[in-house]
Amino acid sequence: MAASLSQESQVLRLARDRGLLRPRDLTARGLPAVVLTRLVQAGRLQRHARGLYGLPGVPIGEHRSLAEVALRVPKGVVCLLSALRVHEIGTQAPFEVWLAVPHNVRAPRLDQPSVRIVRMNDAALALGVVHIDVDGVAVPVFDAARTVVDCFRFRNKIGLDVALEALRDGWRQRKFTLDELWRHAQERRAAAVMRPYIESITA
Repeated sequence: MAASLSQESQVLRLARDRGLLRPRDLTARGLPAVVLTRLVQAGRLQRHARGLYGLPGVPIGEHRSLAEVALRVPKGVVCLLSALRVHEIGTQAPFEVWLAVPHNVRAPRLDQPSVRIVRMNDAALALGVVHIDVDGVAVPVFDAARTVVDCFRFRNKIGLDVALEALRDGWRQRKFTLDELWRHAQERRAAAVMRPYIESITA
């Protein structure tokens, strides 16, 4: 009994430190995953989604769904409409998480939240990645300039109007510099299509 209580206290401490827990977080520390079930049954932990647990009553951040996806799809990077939301650019409020993943990674099958997959190669996935803290989880997301450039690259998916709004609003709010924007545009081979729009807002 004492050993069981000690394991439970360790898991609760870990939940306080990390915000969200997965069974693998316990096994990595030599703790049995069944402790999660016991704590949920006792009302001391809450199951947020399949394989994700946290303390009950803890305020959930606005971007909790991003943290859940980041934990379950470690090679993914938050992109496009979801990244715009993170950077508070434009008016998009996506109901699904937009996630860039490598071509060779199987699309995640998640009950919730809903995920919209965008395929990119490894080189593209490494450009302009920053990490934001969401409920104790380091979530990878493309920076503001890279996100705006991707909106033009994927304008057939999200609409040119969304890309133009992102460019104008991001520039107005000084979310990026002109140098950052041009660098990403050139790296992502979007400079030609973006040039007239960039020149119009910086003239």
